[in-house]
Amino acid sequence: MSGGSTGRPERERDPWRVLVNVAQIPETGLHRAIVADEATRKAMADVAELREVISAQAEFDLQPKRDGSYHVTGRVQARVGQTCVVTLDPIENEIDEPIDVVFAPPEQIPQMADLVDDAEESDEETPDPPEPIVGGFIDIGRLATDALFLGIDPYPRKVDAVFEQEVEAPDPENHPFAALKALKDKADGKKPKGS
Repeated sequence: MSGGSTGRPERERDPWRVLVNVAQIPETGLHRAIVADEATRKAMADVAELREVISAQAEFDLQPKRDGSYHVTGRVQARVGQTCVVTLDPIENEIDEPIDVVFAPPEQIPQMADLVDDAEESDEETPDPPEPIVGGFIDIGRLATDALFLGIDPYPRKVDAVFEQEVEAPDPENHPFAALKALKDKADGKKPKGS
């Protein structure tokens, strides 16, 4: 495994890699379905700090545009094992996230980013800036991983789990001025309570 600039192994940074060569996408578009194998699911669970990724699959439609960009739509679905934040019991959660991203050659991104900036200044709905096509490839595995990670519930809880905070009645003898009261009582010749 090669390390990158972060010093972390490639698999750790991008646990699910499925590259699509843009030169091989026909004008009519390309449909791809991918399923994560056991090693990939384990690596994704490690990166996301989950108990486990039980299943993960995604479907994509990659459509070339006249300007050299590619519109990628799809959906990622997964089942993940987490720990309930209330009971600490193991639970499973479903993830179902849509994907809608534009990829463009790196040299076109500044121009397309300017269009995004112009849309932000007007009342138009602002599109997201495009993602770069790196080395002639679109990594749909990484795209699926990103969408999956965004769909993870950061505070998972069992359906019937209720957080009940324990409330203790305040001890009337334990308050900020208890020491002063004890000194005053001693000066007045009273015997402190509990002695």
